[in-house]
Amino acid sequence: MSDAARLTPLGVVVLALLREGEMHPYEMMRMLRQRRDDRLVRIQNGTFYHTVSRLERAGLVIEVGVDRDGNRPERTTYRLTDAGETAVVEWVRRELPRMDRPAEFRIALAEAHNLDRNEVVALLAERRIALVAELDGHRAGLSDSATRGVPDQFLVEVSRQAAVLDAELAWQDALHARLVDGSLPWGVDEIPDHVRHANAAIRKSLS
Repeated sequence: MSDAARLTPLGVVVLALLREGEMHPYEMMRMLRQRRDDRLVRIQNGTFYHTVSRLERAGLVIEVGVDRDGNRPERTTYRLTDAGETAVVEWVRRELPRMDRPAEFRIALAEAHNLDRNEVVALLAERRIALVAELDGHRAGLSDSATRGVPDQFLVEVSRQAAVLDAELAWQDALHARLVDGSLPWGVDEIPDHVRHANAAIRKSLS
């Protein structure tokens, strides 16, 4: 089994965060909460430290030092290994085109900026095929039910899901257009300087 296949969603988020630089777990947790990434994964102290330990045992992160400043508890700082960087990219690449794992897709989408723009365009195009097929299936089911006189009260959930899929298709097409025409800045190299400085200030305040 590959490193990417063994990753949990929280593990992916940790590895992606460490692409920005070396951090200790306490700093990671505060940074993720600051960015509201706790919408995507549950961030609990025990689980978080256990996840970091698992990533270290797997060789995806490595300890680079221990902070013993004042009376604070010791804080071990970690950095991403080459294997860890490969694993998070492979995980995002695997999950981004899928329709059957909505929770994982949200994380893959949140971390899609770790992939090249053109690759993201291709992966989302692959997902679009599945999205259209699922939407068509719901519409066909609704049409067939109407023909057979099925009462609407039995079709409320199906109708809702068709509307959700339709909205998602429109949203994804709009994202695709921005990625293709370049109007959406993408990747580390296109992060504006003022955002880099703001992120650096946040990290300094959380360390």
